[in-house]
Amino acid sequence: MTLLIKNGRVLDPAAQLDSIADVLIENGVIVKVLADIQEPADQYLDASGCYVMPGFIDLHVHLRDPGFEKKETVVTGAAAAARGGFTTVVAMPNTKPVVDNGDVVSYVHHKAENMARVNVLQAGAITKKMAGEQLADFVGMARAGSPAVSEDGKSVMNANLLRSAMKLAKKLDIAVLSHCEDQNLVNGGVVNDDENAKKKELPGISNSVEDVIAVRDVMLAKETGARLHLCHCSTKNSVEIVRQAKADGVQVTAEVCPHHFTLTSDDMPSGDTNYKMNPPLRTKEDVEALRQGLKDGTMDVIATDHAPHTKEDKNDSMLRAPFGIVGLETAAALTYSELVLGGYLTPMQMAEKMSYHPAKVLKLDKGSLEPGKTADIVVFDPQKSYTIDASRFASKGRNTPFHGRKVTGAVRATVVKGDIIYQAD
Repeated sequence: MTLLIKNGRVLDPAAQLDSIADVLIENGVIVKVLADIQEPADQYLDASGCYVMPGFIDLHVHLRDPGFEKKETVVTGAAAAARGGFTTVVAMPNTKPVVDNGDVVSYVHHKAENMARVNVLQAGAITKKMAGEQLADFVGMARAGSPAVSEDGKSVMNANLLRSAMKLAKKLDIAVLSHCEDQNLVNGGVVNDDENAKKKELPGISNSVEDVIAVRDVMLAKETGARLHLCHCSTKNSVEIVRQAKADGVQVTAEVCPHHFTLTSDDMPSGDTNYKMNPPLRTKEDVEALRQGLKDGTMDVIATDHAPHTKEDKNDSMLRAPFGIVGLETAAALTYSELVLGGYLTPMQMAEKMSYHPAKVLKLDKGSLEPGKTADIVVFDPQKSYTIDASRFASKGRNTPFHGRKVTGAVRATVVKGDIIYQAD
């Protein structure tokens, strides 16, 4: 089976290739990237006017499977990923049961292989049942294919236990994905701790909730030599912490989510729980620091923290509704609209943040369009402008603050292992 992608602007960060070219794929593998390939093919995909990039890789999604399938499943989450140009996603372990052993990892991987059309990698929990008391089965999870461990949704508050986890993760050569949140400082907060919270009489979450744990985890990574990745960074100090850690030789990478580089706490309509996420939306100063950190390379990755909830769950007060928004189907457009058109990133840097760097974080043989690589590819139209419509999402979740927002940039097609798994109308 051959597929020929014609006339696109090929952006390959691995080779620093930026040129109008064709991509020839045979049996799921890229065999040629050249101008005006004339060889016959079984399928053709016209990418005229579009970017052809390595498929996006999302290091941070919640598929809710097993246990919370009413919110999302491996199948619906994978469909949302495909519509968003993501060819690989990493699922977080806070499911029911918690992914704390190799059997649950295998369940997710086998279900994805049989029913999903994108690559699904399951992260393992750091502690058993995510209770923060005993380490999970790192060896079993790694053998089952987990590329990383995470306690996402919370931090491991016992620093000595986390240090032991980092030592074991280093030995197994898997990454530690850290949700930075000092539980003792949260104190019931639901939004950013600022004047908006005071006006709405809502308990706030200060920047220190994130910053304190970010510093601690960086220090432990320096001591243990573990590969540390900081999830969903939201504060200006997080950017500086990562910058200083890298200068000090610590193996640390960091991600920023589109909602954190796009919206501020000033944008929140009163009582709209679609704007409730953790970490919360911060100030304009924080947003600008995150954008500058992405621009100068301090912040490595753009990830979504895709967190679907039912309408019933979100239809509650700001105090009681769960944290989280969906993001797989809006991330690329927001990145292009806010960062590329905003002058913070080039199109090549967008490909780096959304594909090449995520692959490097987990040491995946992906994120490249070089001949010999698996043909995981996204065709992205930088000219198409439209209004985000949550009712058309493939995800079960509709909980987004971006419904009705005008954006520019749309996924035209998504290719996984040489198969076109999504093509826009």
